[in-house]
Amino acid sequence: MAEASFADPSPSDTPAFLPLYQQIKNLLLKSLQTGEWKPGEVMPSEVELAARFKVSQGTVRKAIDEMATENLVVRRQGKGTFVATHAEEKTQYRFLRLVPDAGAAGTLTRRLVDCKRMRAPAEIARALELKSGEPAVQLRRLLLAGGEPVVFDDIWLPGNLFKGLTTEKLSGYRGPMYSLFETEFGVRMIRAEEKLRAVAAEPEEAQILGRPVGAPLLSVERLSYTYDDKPVELRRGLYHTAHHHYRNALG
Repeated sequence: MAEASFADPSPSDTPAFLPLYQQIKNLLLKSLQTGEWKPGEVMPSEVELAARFKVSQGTVRKAIDEMATENLVVRRQGKGTFVATHAEEKTQYRFLRLVPDAGAAGTLTRRLVDCKRMRAPAEIARALELKSGEPAVQLRRLLLAGGEPVVFDDIWLPGNLFKGLTTEKLSGYRGPMYSLFETEFGVRMIRAEEKLRAVAAEPEEAQILGRPVGAPLLSVERLSYTYDDKPVELRRGLYHTAHHHYRNALG
């Protein structure tokens, strides 16, 4: 007999056409979104979740397997399932695909250029789904490899989600920036979409990256989302690829 019962489903959360494990996954995602289990925390066991939702352990396992594939949770043998966090070494640069041409990828250092709070320009407001006149935070930074600038990032964030984000806070934080967003502001980036194109360096960009005006750069525009497919970061990166390349795994 097919399973048909779990705790507190609402019609909007659990449409009848979704497989049961997908409905359970949606309920687990809602718990992550509301902060019931925070990044880095262990989740209840499959047995406990099965009892909570009144479904089989296999249904819960299938839901969690899919969440693990999507890097939303991390399974640790003998310890349980943990909410994924950008503080973990393997996910610190999850969306950064820049790889040196020779040798293993080294540690990138960052240098903050500036951080400003302002009314979101129309184009930025559209991308981040902000209302006209709502505030945004713009921060610009350099990533350096061996002291050489390789990425110049122009990053835009919704101002209402990042109240208190300042130059001092960014400069004083030594961990990954996405980890700061998680721990200080409760915003977790879970997926992103990118657009790439070749461009020529404009005067300001050329000066910041130490390149001649007109030098070829790789432009990477990334829109990052949190739960419920809400856009929470627009990042426009200019990559100096003389000694690096952009690598992506397909399939």
